[in-house]
Amino acid sequence: MQIDFGKTASDYGRHRQGFPDQFFDRVFASGLIAPGQRLLDLGTGTGAVARGMALRGCAVTGLDPSVSMTDQARLLDGEAGVDIRYVTAKAEETGLADGAYDVVTAGQCWHWFDRPRAAAEVQRVLKPGGLLMIAHFDWLPLKGSTVAATEALILKHNPEWNMAGGNGLHPWWFADLEQAGYREIESFTFDLAVPYTHEAWLGRIRASAGVGASLKPDAVARFDADHKAMLERDFPEDPLTAPHRIFVIHARPSSRH
Repeated sequence: MQIDFGKTASDYGRHRQGFPDQFFDRVFASGLIAPGQRLLDLGTGTGAVARGMALRGCAVTGLDPSVSMTDQARLLDGEAGVDIRYVTAKAEETGLADGAYDVVTAGQCWHWFDRPRAAAEVQRVLKPGGLLMIAHFDWLPLKGSTVAATEALILKHNPEWNMAGGNGLHPWWFADLEQAGYREIESFTFDLAVPYTHEAWLGRIRASAGVGASLKPDAVARFDADHKAMLERDFPEDPLTAPHRIFVIHARPSSRH
């Protein structure tokens, strides 16, 4: 299945809410990230993580291979009143200077990378003692939930989609970091219910890998019509709530790197 989030950049910018305030509050309260630090956000997309960090006082560079996504990010930055530098490049080969950043973040994107190469590139661009933070904000397909019904519908329209049934935990990243020579590897997780209007949930799902980023436009339109009908029939409450889980793992390169 070929994934191109640039095809759905408009819906992505409008309807993918990005990480909630609770994520940023916890990260800054813990001292993991502090105002004034230089931060690189890999796979930045429409800049949701980058913008949240910039609003809290970090000097942020966002990196993404899709120009259409970073164009959307700049529009949203203007509305938020923040100034973020964007670089068009891949996480595995950023082209950025050695030791330039205090923090590197990767929100909702580590699984798309060549992970050993990305882990090595992060080591190169981090300052000594710098921090890598990988974060996910995943819906949970709990039995009877809107999410579960939506996943079933995506699979009906796109049987090649292989991301259904997740639990919001990503234990594989521990091995990635250990094998790449990171230390002080820790994680935390918490759950929350996220409200969506029907319009926003429809847009959120169009902007997902299994729909707008992989299906042809006519197939997206057919899915969207079926999805709208399902919500009106089976989940008429508006706004509805969708269960989600935050998962964060953070680590520092070993001193030999």
